[in-house]
Amino acid sequence: MIPLQNYYSMALPPKPFSLASTDQKIKLFKGWHARDILVATVISGMHLLCVYAPFTFSWSAFWLAIILHVITGMFGITLSYHRNLTHQSFKLPKCLEYLFAYFGLHALQGDPIFWVSTHRYHHKFTDTDQDPHSPLEGFWYSHFGWLVNYNHLLSKGETFMNVKDLERQSYYVFLQRSVVLHIYLLAALLYVFGGFPFIVWGMGVRTVITYHATFMVNSVCHIWGHQAWNTGDLSKNNWFVGVYSFGEGWHNNHHAFAFSARHGLEWWQIDTTWYVIKLLERVGLATDVKLPTETHKQKMSFKNGVNDMSFQQST
Repeated sequence: MIPLQNYYSMALPPKPFSLASTDQKIKLFKGWHARDILVATVISGMHLLCVYAPFTFSWSAFWLAIILHVITGMFGITLSYHRNLTHQSFKLPKCLEYLFAYFGLHALQGDPIFWVSTHRYHHKFTDTDQDPHSPLEGFWYSHFGWLVNYNHLLSKGETFMNVKDLERQSYYVFLQRSVVLHIYLLAALLYVFGGFPFIVWGMGVRTVITYHATFMVNSVCHIWGHQAWNTGDLSKNNWFVGVYSFGEGWHNNHHAFAFSARHGLEWWQIDTTWYVIKLLERVGLATDVKLPTETHKQKMSFKNGVNDMSFQQST
């Protein structure tokens, strides 16, 4: 197996950054790839469905949205796609690993191979010109614009060359090739059991809630917040995003210890995903759970070295 550290080891230090500098912003919608049209249609379509939410409200539809948000957002994206597949912070039985990854597929953020590849590049080139979604290119670009600029994403590096561990598994290749089919299947089931209100709340509302939880980690958590560790990038801990995104907002902690299954390192840093992982560990389903040691923390402390990234500022 290829050592995971090769996937997201730090590259050269990023160039000086200032939010006031807008000359590096990429013009959205220029030179669209066919994939961009599909992604833009899905994202705008989910937001458009939310317009109907007040007119289709029912408690059953509301709770459906909440349950699906937890299943696809926490179990699917944060626990599976991010901490399990991307960083291999813990191990699960294959049947459970595959189930949680399938939940992530229904968050409408792409298949596991695409998601994991992009995020590993984010860690390898954090806040440099090769970062797939850094605010170096503007807040809105890092929030969602990069998703509809596939040619620009491809130009940044060897996309998909860092996910050989997933590409060797036929299950993930199958999900990559059939993702649209699964999304349509879920929508059809929701319509059968609850009609248009279940489509609005089960597909539209909960997807948009999950979208912006993930998007804010890429944008807000690289601009506003606090840096507890000397990571040499713009990552920040943001308490609001931490609560909203099931613990993903403790982003500076995560960039300091990308291997860690726990992001909220302090007792008061709410990390719902970590609580679930800890429960899975106690019942014997999660194994090889990785956490930073005191030696790791001392190494990343500002007290043990001068932070030469003087351009980093909390805004």
